Amino acid sequence: MGRGLPTVMRNGTNQAAMFSAKNAFDVFLWKKHEGDGKVLQPWQSMISGFLAGTAGPTCTGPFDVVKTRLMAQNREGGELKYKGMSHAIRTIYIEEGLVALWKGLLPRLMRIPPGQAIMWAVADQIIGFYEKRCLQMTPL
Repeated sequence: MGRGLPTVMRNGTNQAAMFSAKNAFDVFLWKKHEGDGKVLQPWQSMISGFLAGTAGPTCTGPFDVVKTRLMAQNREGGELKYKGMSHAIRTIYIEEGLVALWKGLLPRLMRIPPGQAIMWAVADQIIGFYEKRCLQMTPL
């Protein structure tokens, strides 16, 4: 589980951060609340989705760095440099400083937010269509 834990932490934290941020941006920017029947315009969903797409990688940077380092490490003199997630975080912080835990963030921010913008523009339209067609139907 030692090498799998950073992946679980990164993915879990990433999804929690992105979904929470998307909801928060919808409320803050567009006064859209879950279940209110309001459907955002695609451009509004793209802005919220793009901003939410920055939250995930920013929150999960240290887990991503640790995951990559654990996967890429070689035995130096028969011993591994990083013995697990906590040890790797501590070692990177001590040897390279706090900012090193977010190495590679810029390329992730160039890739993930635009994809999230497109994904949310489509998802919000599909969810809005479903809510209008299926949930708002009046019984006969």
